Amino acid sequence: MNARTKAEDVRRSTNPVFNDRKLKLGTFGTNLDRGCAISSIDGVLRIDWPNTLTLAKISEEMEFEALVPIGRWHGFGGKTNFNGPGFECFSWAAGMSAATQYSGIFATSHVPTIHPIMAAKQAAAIDHISNGRFALNIVTGWNRPEIEMFGSPLMEHDDRYECAAEWLDIIKQAWTCEDTFDFEGRFFHIKKGYLEPKPIQKPFPPVMNAGGSAKGQQFAAKYCDMVYVVFGTNDFAQCKAKVDAYRNLAREEYGREIQVWSYAYVVQGETEKEAHDYFDYYVNQHGDWEAATNLVDTMIANAKTLPKEVLAEMKKHFIAGWGGYPIIGTPEQIVDGLATMSKIGLDGTLVNFPRYIDDMRWFQQRVYPLVVQAGLR
Repeated sequence: MNARTKAEDVRRSTNPVFNDRKLKLGTFGTNLDRGCAISSIDGVLRIDWPNTLTLAKISEEMEFEALVPIGRWHGFGGKTNFNGPGFECFSWAAGMSAATQYSGIFATSHVPTIHPIMAAKQAAAIDHISNGRFALNIVTGWNRPEIEMFGSPLMEHDDRYECAAEWLDIIKQAWTCEDTFDFEGRFFHIKKGYLEPKPIQKPFPPVMNAGGSAKGQQFAAKYCDMVYVVFGTNDFAQCKAKVDAYRNLAREEYGREIQVWSYAYVVQGETEKEAHDYFDYYVNQHGDWEAATNLVDTMIANAKTLPKEVLAEMKKHFIAGWGGYPIIGTPEQIVDGLATMSKIGLDGTLVNFPRYIDDMRWFQQRVYPLVVQAGLR
């Protein structure tokens, strides 16, 4: 048993992200207006505290392992100003921790927006509030308008990960060093760094990152407990190869075992036609294509050079659920889709829904019992 596995065994007593279920589940983006659906239909998530508490309650009733917020400081315009209104992630995580009993509570943090000593202190406090259920999702920062809000230029791609490595090193030292510590790096300079009390989880709370580039994958495989993959295709073999490659990178380059997660948008119906009609209604008929275009143009560097049909399909999936893996159909087909994600090799997946609260309740009543029956939980 390597050192990382021993540490994981310590954390497993408090944080459900380390349990042995076949497919761990979580929610995604419940801290932001409209959740993950870039649509103007009635019933999409309107962000207020009662709504986010309702989603947390439903999640905990199904023993979801993770509640993961999206880090967002700036909306994407259009009719909906998608993801403009929303709760700051550390504050949200603190409130969620006090209001829940089971689920792992994540905070998503952009490296350039917060000093590592502050992030370490906030995270430690939330770990105590949650009794050892906190996890940190690191984002290096890709959204230029957001980063510029903080008075900083957007760094070059590889520099962002070099900065993130220093940032996380400082946080882990703050979480673990019994004495004060100094740090001299390219991006940060710390004199007599200090943090008490330490987090409950030992050696420290789990860390997640969604590095997709070669540099990002190296960062996540080397430093993180959980990696978050986005599939550019629904082809089973290609998706499995991507998951396997990430695991092999961590094992062969760094001698580490990592969890691999992804996310899916779920569109449900009593019949397959009903589910696809629902998709057509909220995406094709009422999708905010202007906001989706702004999002894609900001996030995908070469978006404008892609073939029109490829770009249109990409925008459609962002409207449907932030570009996630599509699971559309009857309750039985939804279960089959989740089973496929497990067979791909994922440890867990986050899910989101168009009408977040109503659809998640329907999932709980009509789909989740079948998920359990299928042995995925």
